[in-house]
Amino acid sequence: MDLIAVLIPCYNEAPTIHKVVTDFRQVLPEATIYVYDNNSTDGTGEIAREAGAVVRREPMQGKGNVIRRMFREIDAKCYIMVDGDDTYPAEDARIMADMVLNEQADMVVGDRLSSTYFSENKRPFHNFGNSLVRSTINRLFHSNIMDIMTGYRAFSFLFVKTYPVLSQGFEIETDMTIHAIYRHMNVNNHVITYRDRPEGSISKLNTGRDGIKVLSTVVSLYRMYRPMAFFGLLALILFLISMLFLSPVLAEFVHTGLVPRFPTLITCLFVIVAAIMMLTIGIILTTLQEKDRRDFEFELNTVYSRFLKKCRETN
Repeated sequence: MDLIAVLIPCYNEAPTIHKVVTDFRQVLPEATIYVYDNNSTDGTGEIAREAGAVVRREPMQGKGNVIRRMFREIDAKCYIMVDGDDTYPAEDARIMADMVLNEQADMVVGDRLSSTYFSENKRPFHNFGNSLVRSTINRLFHSNIMDIMTGYRAFSFLFVKTYPVLSQGFEIETDMTIHAIYRHMNVNNHVITYRDRPEGSISKLNTGRDGIKVLSTVVSLYRMYRPMAFFGLLALILFLISMLFLSPVLAEFVHTGLVPRFPTLITCLFVIVAAIMMLTIGIILTTLQEKDRRDFEFELNTVYSRFLKKCRETN
């Protein structure tokens, strides 16, 4: 088991990967630097190997697929995940690692948005998207995460080995943030200095396509982790719509004793039934969630026992 594992997912980062590996080796000489090459065509893997990194390959395209393999294959007391584009300073890695190793943090978020991100990033829609996602998630999940989509994070063994990686692309950061919030894990924010990509380094993010993916992920995870609120809201909307059209029919029936708009009455009753079904689904899923929470706590105990065993074997 490594004391600290630096995980660098890479796709065509030849202009920057040598510097990233070298910087982290200097700041964390005791760490093992892992570079996972995600089908690069510019020699990223060879350059990383020459810089002293352990290079492995993930054939399935997408950052989420790379992180799944990283988390599955590597055992460490502390994990530092960073992008290979040299936008995150290695100097903060020591502080973030200490938060995991000495302060029992399960996830440390490298917070770009509280420092230089908005001045360094030259893509205004990225700036808007980051702010929108941050405010949306913090409101929906009653949290205080300062940077939802940062690629610079530190993790504990418990987080890595209990996090189910379901996302395939860049929405993975949003997914792991909400997972940590929902599971009541110890999440810390650490302000970092962000710098824009150097000349010759090209971003793999597509503002429109990946932005839609992230927002759809937020909605999907809200449905998954807050089923009573999600389906309760749907039930309320359906009920209000039905009452909007049903009220004139009922008023006319009270005054005349007749129901001339019978199709409207039938449709409204079906909508009310749908609202009741939405509410019932929310109640059932919330009950199932309670069992899931209990099972997860038992899983944490199992993983922690495994962690202690590996620590003893290492020592």
